Amino acid sequence: MPATPTGRTTDDKRPATATGPVPCRVVVCRDCCCGSPKVTGVDHEAQTERLRAAAPVRVSDCLDVCDQANVVVVQPSAEGRAAGARPVWLGLVNDPDATEDIVAWVRAGGPGVAPLPDILDLHVFTPPGRRATC
Repeated sequence: MPATPTGRTTDDKRPATATGPVPCRVVVCRDCCCGSPKVTGVDHEAQTERLRAAAPVRVSDCLDVCDQANVVVVQPSAEGRAAGARPVWLGLVNDPDATEDIVAWVRAGGPGVAPLPDILDLHVFTPPGRRATC
């Protein structure tokens, strides 16, 4: 198969950006609790910009998990989705070290591409609507 300008073969069905495959994406909750003075000691704008330096970031209104404020959702890249990865919901992301751990994971490829760092496992939670029923 001939290669495309991104270096992929033409039978590769992954979407691409001008610089290559679609990366993982990040959603930050910024409404009633997340991103507000209710969560003290966090520079919410700096956190958003730091994440934005690693991946495309979408700022969302309330994700309805206020007890987990600040919430960050890491969505898998096209490659990660092809590997079966699902979005990873991270809660209580309230310090710069946690933000840096997310940045490092996203840069390594994120869900389905790079293993979740053990330290981030402390922040993972299952969002409403995805909870297993007995």
